[in-house]
Amino acid sequence: MKKFCLIVFAFVMIFFIAGCDGSREDINGVETINFAELEDDLGRKVILKDKPERIAVTSASFLEPIHEIGGNIVARPDSKNKTPDWAKDIPSIGQVYNIDVERLLSCDPDIVIINKGMNEKIIDILEKNKIITIVMSMKTLEEVHRGIQIFAKLNGNVEKGEELNKKIDNDIADIVNKVPKEIKNVAILHVTAQGINIQSDESIAGNIAKMFSWKNVASNMTFIDESPDTVPYSLEKLATQNPEIIFITSMGNLEEIKRSTENLMKNNESWQAISAAKNNKVYFLPQDLFLLSPGLHYPEAVKKMAELVYPDNF
Repeated sequence: MKKFCLIVFAFVMIFFIAGCDGSREDINGVETINFAELEDDLGRKVILKDKPERIAVTSASFLEPIHEIGGNIVARPDSKNKTPDWAKDIPSIGQVYNIDVERLLSCDPDIVIINKGMNEKIIDILEKNKIITIVMSMKTLEEVHRGIQIFAKLNGNVEKGEELNKKIDNDIADIVNKVPKEIKNVAILHVTAQGINIQSDESIAGNIAKMFSWKNVASNMTFIDESPDTVPYSLEKLATQNPEIIFITSMGNLEEIKRSTENLMKNNESWQAISAAKNNKVYFLPQDLFLLSPGLHYPEAVKKMAELVYPDNF
């Protein structure tokens, strides 16, 4: 009798545990298992009952990692610099800052990967159309790693995600080891027609500068939540901080940006007083690696910054 009671108790515990598993639901008496449960970069819990078969992205930076992991991409934004050849025939849904929602809906995606800080406004209409959304940011290396892990999980290919992240880390370590262990005071400026901003450690360039143990003059500045990686700045303030090295990012043709910025600065007394300007240590960074997420190409961005400062090491 005791043995019989133990067997009954064991079965009761098995059913109790199964019922408490967050990945299972009881629908009309039929037990189902969710394909994946994720948390996106807005902190939202996203439940996938099945593997997504039709993925749309609102940032071209998401294309390569999803493709490498085996996802089927059915819609993408326009991008001159970030669209690989294999993706050029995928239907376009407009510019990243102006997504054509009707065109996106016509592509019949079952999930849309949203670019954080740019496209959240389209979430409501997508969800009203029963389309799952995941909001992602991939600026810092940590965010890229996390993004790859999420893409791997939603495509059921976790091992490939781990492989991609390991390769990125190994390639970056090889580059960092070639750079002298020297403390450098650096400033990272973003120049536009409206003025000058300085970038925080949360920007792509700021994140990479930390890998070399360089000190970003903006590290102790206050950045607002709406703009966590840039804040308006002045050359007068920069002159008081007097960085040894200045990196500049901007949108557009790199050579044109370089010429126009140099013309703008050459007669500015504050600029001429800065150590980096006096010693020709002002470097221009390509937008496809430093304004748009480098994604799988993060090691290329790290190498670009390193070889600008230490060209003889590469």
